[in-house]
Amino acid sequence: MTTERRTEHIPSGRSRHHPLAPPDWLLKALRPSSAPVPWAAAARAGVALAAPLAVGFALDEPEYGALVSMGALSGVISDTADAYRMRVLHIAVPQLFGAVGVALGTLVFGHGWVAVGVVTVIALVSGMISSIGTVASVSGLLLLLNAVVGAGLPLPQPWWTAPLLLSAGGLFVLALSLLGWPLRGRQPERAAVAATYRALADTLEASGGPAYEERRQQVTHALNQAYDLVLGRRARVHGRSPTLVRLLAQLNVVIPLVEAAPAAHLRGRPLPPEIPAAVRELATAVENGRTGTPALSLPPAHSPAERAIDAALRHAATIVLLAEPDPFNVDDRLGRPAALRVRAQRAVRDMMLSGASWRYGLRLALCIGLAQILVSVVAIERSYWVALTVTFVLKPDFGSVFSRAVLRAVGTAGGLVVAAAVLAEVPRGWWDVPVMMVLGALIPVFSAKGYAFQTAAITPVILLLSDLLSHQGFDLIRPRLLDSLIGCAITLVAGYLLWPESWSTRIGDRLADTVDDAARYVERAFGVVQPDTEGGRQAARTARLQARRRIYRDLSGVRSEFQRALTEPPPTGARAAAWWPLVVAVERIVDATTAARVRVNHGARAPGAGEVTAVVTELRGLAEGVRSSSVPAPARTQPPAAGAEDDASVLAPVRHEIAAARAITAPAG
Repeated sequence: MTTERRTEHIPSGRSRHHPLAPPDWLLKALRPSSAPVPWAAAARAGVALAAPLAVGFALDEPEYGALVSMGALSGVISDTADAYRMRVLHIAVPQLFGAVGVALGTLVFGHGWVAVGVVTVIALVSGMISSIGTVASVSGLLLLLNAVVGAGLPLPQPWWTAPLLLSAGGLFVLALSLLGWPLRGRQPERAAVAATYRALADTLEASGGPAYEERRQQVTHALNQAYDLVLGRRARVHGRSPTLVRLLAQLNVVIPLVEAAPAAHLRGRPLPPEIPAAVRELATAVENGRTGTPALSLPPAHSPAERAIDAALRHAATIVLLAEPDPFNVDDRLGRPAALRVRAQRAVRDMMLSGASWRYGLRLALCIGLAQILVSVVAIERSYWVALTVTFVLKPDFGSVFSRAVLRAVGTAGGLVVAAAVLAEVPRGWWDVPVMMVLGALIPVFSAKGYAFQTAAITPVILLLSDLLSHQGFDLIRPRLLDSLIGCAITLVAGYLLWPESWSTRIGDRLADTVDDAARYVERAFGVVQPDTEGGRQAARTARLQARRRIYRDLSGVRSEFQRALTEPPPTGARAAAWWPLVVAVERIVDATTAARVRVNHGARAPGAGEVTAVVTELRGLAEGVRSSSVPAPARTQPPAAGAEDDASVLAPVRHEIAAARAITAPAG
């Protein structure tokens, strides 16, 4: 088996050195992900895009059917949430912004510089609101996309016709996505909580081994997703849903197990197999809604880490199988979300005061303005596809601008091949309905594989709908490819090369902030002054948990920034790769701190005030070192050995990890 692996790697290594071979970063970006096929989303997309066309042909109004299908396409792109309540937000809110965008675009169609000015201002607003959050990002995208379409295509009159039809298509997708709500209303939340338990079981199974780090990252992702789903619903139905209260209680009791996992890993040897098996059994109970009396068969616990695992697991089993937890004794752990009005006001204020929001808005406005000038003012005939390409590519919150521009060109070329075959061989009319059903169903499937694949799936759909509106037929193909290349070129020059921040990485700054948070976490975890009352101790514990969760969320953000930077061409991608050992080192520091707190909770001697102060000082010094390092040197030390549980101090592993991190941040010599 080893020989086979080596022979498989030899050809790929040789191909990378061939002068005509694509660069590694492009090959990595073009590699399809192994995501499962979303069958339900594919079926919804096929029906949502084909049914309006069928109705349009039946009523002898194919243009109206095409507009409804175009609105359905926006809904399909927005349909990414798991929870049904979140689907309402993810689909309905962007449709409202999309209706406003197409109305404004229709009003300025054919008005030259007026159209340029209006679409440019819309691009500025779109870019700024995209920084607020996921729903706002999709809303900004549809606001600009539909404005570009309205300003570039002759849509039916009066002006309110197109917004009405586009919104109808989006709402049709929403209605299809909510059909299962009565039967599966809480299934996404329940599945997310169960997935957290299963990810934790995998982590505990890997403790003491090389796979632990990757498994722990999966726990962080699963826990973040589960809390987002459950707390997002609880913000609306708090105190009125026993099922939701039970899910939140089941999610809360997994945190002590998550905290105990680093302590178990530092033992340096695997846990007994009965422990991960018991956690998987709890996951099944959560998913099936099972209740009853826990019957655990666990090995005896001897060390502080083993006692922490044993106590947390027995408590979790009791709560998971409890039919009706006390609704007034279930806290949010991460804090209950503020009222929607308060959150909206806070988001708008932060957006207006954020330099990053303004910079992105101005970048997008500049590129869209240039693209719209080509469409509305310059005598050479160009289509709305130029600005459409700019809008899709220039989305930094969706990934690297450079790689997206290249992948957009590649995906568009592939999609045009499919579109050319359809426009050349399929007669216009009722044959468009089954073709659209197949092409629509491919969008969610290909979107899960990567951006180039998503572009290849969306391109023939948009071209087919555009042909129903403009009746240009096969003549659409070559101009659209040229328009896409022009849009990519505008984005690369005016939206990437002219903005140094777009081809640099902020990994170092974000890591330094995370190290500062880790220092505050150490202060909270081992504070010299401990509360005397039970309420004070509970408040301190909640604050400690919130601080720890915030650190791991920050680390998730750092990893996302790291993955984005890796897709950039050299030298940015190479510089990002140099930060990887330090990303791992900071995660190990946080894990070691959590493990130390768990060991103290279960019998180990607490560190003295002087030692805590020294560790905090070292962490803050490390943060300054990270900020001052433009590119860290490669790690010159092996990861420190796992600390034995009879170490002189529970903070010894933390100090070892800090020393390793300091070695990484030493200036490259």
